[in-house]
Amino acid sequence: MTRTRSTWSLDSMPDQSGRTVVITGANSGLGAVTARELSARGAAVVLACRDMSKGEQVTSSLPGAEVVRLDLASLESVREAADEIRGRHERIDLLVNNAGLMMTPRGVTQDGFELQVGTNHLGHFALTGLLLDRLLVTPGSRVVTVTSLAHRWGGGVLDFDNLQAERGYDSMGAYGRSKLTNLLFTHELQRRLAEARAQTIAVAAHPGLSRTSLARYLPLPVRPFIAAGTWVTGQSAAKGALPTLRAATDPTAVGSAFYGPSGPGETRGRPVAVGSSSGSRDPEAMRRLWEISEELTGVRPRFVPASAG
Repeated sequence: MTRTRSTWSLDSMPDQSGRTVVITGANSGLGAVTARELSARGAAVVLACRDMSKGEQVTSSLPGAEVVRLDLASLESVREAADEIRGRHERIDLLVNNAGLMMTPRGVTQDGFELQVGTNHLGHFALTGLLLDRLLVTPGSRVVTVTSLAHRWGGGVLDFDNLQAERGYDSMGAYGRSKLTNLLFTHELQRRLAEARAQTIAVAAHPGLSRTSLARYLPLPVRPFIAAGTWVTGQSAAKGALPTLRAATDPTAVGSAFYGPSGPGETRGRPVAVGSSSGSRDPEAMRRLWEISEELTGVRPRFVPASAG
């Protein structure tokens, strides 16, 4: 798609006073930056993260911020976190599905799902479904899901026959699949929200090449070279969070919008609307992934418009 020059910056963000924001993985990296910037503009921020001590370090400098323990690799933990958030908040203005793993060794979640798709997608699918009613009663609310350029790996088409990497495991391939599911989830969530005439929208963002701790799982032989490349061509976590912040706050954003950096290869630069693989917009793949996700997690989101109470 043709992109215009972006002038969007942190100064473009409107006041966030009165908004309740839930951010997963906000104890470090992109999530911590997102939390700090939204809090600085008045939002009440809930950090949902696995490492409570790191989360508390972040919230110590954020007025009124809260920490909730969330391990996306455990559906039990997801349900407990959702219950805690629901108990504290009658409404949610923004849910940022930010947490994730990248190129981990072969592993499974507590529920037996392949670790990357289980954490990056299924955990967020369940959390979103469990918090959806709090979003639906809040006019202008949003669900922002952070994905990656890696959604294009493997042709950008999801292989449902090997969703859980049961036939051979490739950490890069598994990561790419998990990031593709993030986009399929966003588009199908938006379709269902629109069908329900909800006042909530679903938006996606990707940070380009950002210098964060995600690369710690890269294979040792290639880790120094990729790290060096990211350092040269990538950008800081502060700049990598800009697409997420635009997706979260831009008043002109519409459902299914996708934001990423404006620079060469979408690796760095100011945030603009970007395109995604044709596979990420395949209606049949969107529907099929949603149904599989409901079956695997046991969470079946209900789309009740705010006007219906």
